[in-house]
Amino acid sequence: MKQALKGMQVILLPLLVLSWCAASAAESFEDTEKTLSPYFFVKSDDPTLDQLPLKSTSVKVIIAGVIADVRVTQVYKNEGKRPLEAIYTFPASTRAAVYGMQMTIGERTIVAEIQERESARQAYEEAKREGKSASLLEQQRPNVFQMNVANILPEDVIKVELSYTELLAPTDGRYEFIYPTVVGPRYSNLPASAAPASEKWVENPYLREGEPPTYTFDIQVDVAAGMPIRDISCSSHEVATDFHGSSRATVRLVETERQGGNRDYILKYRLAGDRIESGLMLYRGEKENFFLLMAQPPNRITEVEIPAREYIFIIDVSGSMRGFPLDTSKTLLMDLIGRLRPVDHFNVLLFAGESMLMAEKSVPATAENIQRAIHIIDTQRGGGGTELLSALRRAMALPRENKCSRTVIIATDGYVHVEKEAFDLIRNELGDANFFAFGIGTSVNRFLIEGMSRAGMGESFIVTKPGEAEAKAKQFVQYIQSPVLTDISIDYDGFKVGDVEPPAIPDVLAKRPVIVFGKWKGELSGVIRLKGAAAGGPYEATFDVAGIEPLDINAPLRYLWARHRIAVLGDYNILAHDDERAKEITRLGLEYNLLTAYTSFVAIDTLVRREDGEVTTVKQPLPLPQGVTDYAIGGGVFGVAQMKMRGLSPLAPTASPSGYPSYQDAKTEKAPPVVRVQEAKTATEVKGDLTVESVRQVMEKQFDKMKRCYLEALRKRSGLRGTVSIAFIIGPDGRIEQKWMVSGLEDPDFDQCVLNLVSDLLFPKPADGKIVSVVYPVTFEIIE
Repeated sequence: MKQALKGMQVILLPLLVLSWCAASAAESFEDTEKTLSPYFFVKSDDPTLDQLPLKSTSVKVIIAGVIADVRVTQVYKNEGKRPLEAIYTFPASTRAAVYGMQMTIGERTIVAEIQERESARQAYEEAKREGKSASLLEQQRPNVFQMNVANILPEDVIKVELSYTELLAPTDGRYEFIYPTVVGPRYSNLPASAAPASEKWVENPYLREGEPPTYTFDIQVDVAAGMPIRDISCSSHEVATDFHGSSRATVRLVETERQGGNRDYILKYRLAGDRIESGLMLYRGEKENFFLLMAQPPNRITEVEIPAREYIFIIDVSGSMRGFPLDTSKTLLMDLIGRLRPVDHFNVLLFAGESMLMAEKSVPATAENIQRAIHIIDTQRGGGGTELLSALRRAMALPRENKCSRTVIIATDGYVHVEKEAFDLIRNELGDANFFAFGIGTSVNRFLIEGMSRAGMGESFIVTKPGEAEAKAKQFVQYIQSPVLTDISIDYDGFKVGDVEPPAIPDVLAKRPVIVFGKWKGELSGVIRLKGAAAGGPYEATFDVAGIEPLDINAPLRYLWARHRIAVLGDYNILAHDDERAKEITRLGLEYNLLTAYTSFVAIDTLVRREDGEVTTVKQPLPLPQGVTDYAIGGGVFGVAQMKMRGLSPLAPTASPSGYPSYQDAKTEKAPPVVRVQEAKTATEVKGDLTVESVRQVMEKQFDKMKRCYLEALRKRSGLRGTVSIAFIIGPDGRIEQKWMVSGLEDPDFDQCVLNLVSDLLFPKPADGKIVSVVYPVTFEIIE
């Protein structure tokens, strides 16, 4: 780990609580408002308590045509000596329609009931008090669920199964099934004392970087494509594939992947000829009938005139992006910016706890401006929180460039809990711009990534491993340059339909099918006509309703339609909460037996299994998603304060592989500290026609002034120390054109004081007359 950080020239920012400041540090921790933040898991020394009750997660998937039916089995066992309540937070597909749950204890199986959320919670809490085993499944986000299992007695094995279905919509002929495995840590600045119960799930324990999951993971996927499968592969895990004829296949994890539950499972396959399953599916129910139309769009024609455009690139440089995600973001954005034409305009906004803008208005995509943007992006290392909303607001407020078409691109792992607020902001302020979200990481927040793109009339892209960025960049450029189908309309001639979703169809930017859900009545007759404008001229596709037979295997259509309707209602509620919409979501959840924000599944055993004594609640610790570092949790003094108030260990010992410094209590030292300011041992980075020595000579003259900034900061926080990295761009005249902190001491006043000193510096003029980018590390320390 340390060698990797050194190779990346990343500067660790230690804030050490030294012996002479233990008392004042304790006071500052107590005064700090605890926020909803994840924290590192610390295993108890109590031998009677099992803090790892989840033993395994196994998944069975059956894909028939374009519908996936998924059964997830979680096994809990209490290996301690005290009754437990286990709480486990886990993800699911953003398109999942969860329609069933059951709990098995020994030979008894209890089928869960769908109830209004508060009623289900009350029933669960009552059963827990009465000593009955019970399980509760709640939706915290459309892609984040929480399972509570109460009264797991010593040596108990309790199995909970949940079932969901989802629709697979191919892109450019490739089908993709994704099973998310772990919820990444969510940054939150919401005070814990004021947080509603629905947000408490953010406050969850995590294992440290590189530690494998404490439970096993297994998944098997059976594909019945209905037509020959051209190729099938898993890009995330090592698998073994068995074919049963040309159109059926079984994909299993190999034994070495039993601890692979720290990254999304991604299965992709193509059909012969890159065909897309296109046609009409019908289901006749006892009370209602449902249909689903999936229509393949025309082929893309790329030889079209592309008008001048404006691009706003928003890049997440927070702590959870450190390492592979940020490196991939750099590659991706450099590639995208490098592909712009001189007639295009662009801007770059970097955000973590705060944001930094390349220019107050978008600049032409000239070679010089592109090089300036690449310099800015290339200096980023990753650190701090994730203030997504403020970054979005700043980007939306930028003046438009000559009223040309604006496209906003954001690269993030999505580890925030403000998804709804972000959608609201995009819908209300984005106007006529397209919004493309790049999710980068092994287990990104797909609800946020996909939702932002939907809200902004764009599309989402997910990059899960190094090497995908270049291909995704090319794909993105192709998408935005030439839409496949526009001005789309659907006519139902002689076919009686109602409750159709979506009510209007947006432009198709990729070669993916047009999908329409709905209900139908009466006899099967008439035709459905899909019309639109393609690059080559008018387009029309016709479907004969009378020639299609309703099938019982299409029963999931009722769940898929209801889930889509619920999602649409939920999106509207994001803009402005409405009690009537909430009631309609609740009604749909209860009527169609679906998990929603307002309905939950609860299963309660009839037997009283615990006569007396208390039940101990434990939160199942989650692994950090593969590639996410410890910097994603508890960064800075505020994270330390929160963890100390919980009585938890904030950071690893000094000698740990993570490379973190230790925090330790010691005797109070009353004597005022003597401080030292010097260039850090980490190498100074200079890119351009200036020498490191010439930069060093100018910067060293500022050390005495920087010492004053440091002494002033110590008056407020006596234990402050560490290394900062100052990044700046020197213009052709030797003056500073832009400056920012790559990393600071988590003290905004101190950081700003140092930046102000840099503003007026004068360096030698670069001989080639071009800009020079610099990252200069400075260490501030207390001499004992």
